Amino acid sequence: MTMTASKTSTGNGVKADGSPAQNRSEGFPKTYPAVPQLSTPTDLTPAQAKAVTDAVNPLIADYFALYAKTKNFHWHLSGPRFRDLHLLFDKQATQVLEGIDPMVERIRKIGGTSIRSLTHASKLQTIHDDNDEFVAPQEMVHRLLQDNRHIAEQIRAAANVADDNKDIATSSLLETILDDAERRTWFLYEIAQDSEAIR
Repeated sequence: MTMTASKTSTGNGVKADGSPAQNRSEGFPKTYPAVPQLSTPTDLTPAQAKAVTDAVNPLIADYFALYAKTKNFHWHLSGPRFRDLHLLFDKQATQVLEGIDPMVERIRKIGGTSIRSLTHASKLQTIHDDNDEFVAPQEMVHRLLQDNRHIAEQIRAAANVADDNKDIATSSLLETILDDAERRTWFLYEIAQDSEAIR
């Protein structure tokens, strides 16, 4: 069974049903404004801080989803290119995981809060989980390529929100994270060119 790479192609944190991803987190603590004990002071206005928080949290959820999918493929790989792809997927998963903490800490620095659980993340993510019993290696590469392209689109959208709301630090962080996503996309794209070699 083949699944599509993502739940949305809009690149702005909008679910397939048209609702904003951030609005799908009913039943979880609101992420802005934070409770007083977690409300870090900032010179951004409340509207600016909320806009950035709402833009970055779905991206964080997508990073959790992409991490799980990349590790899934790392664990459940088979075929003659096992070693090369096993190591690549592990390296890419580690890079994705390392991108989460800086994004969450940026939100905390401007008075917001982030995801509390994997259940919370699942309400915001725009990338499909992958629960197939078996995925051929070339299909793994294809799915991760599409998801990383989608992630890059989401990062650009969040960076634009940060720019529009005078949050230079978040925009700068997202530039670095975008460069990492584009590097992952590049490597996967080059591997996908020789699909016969990874069957």
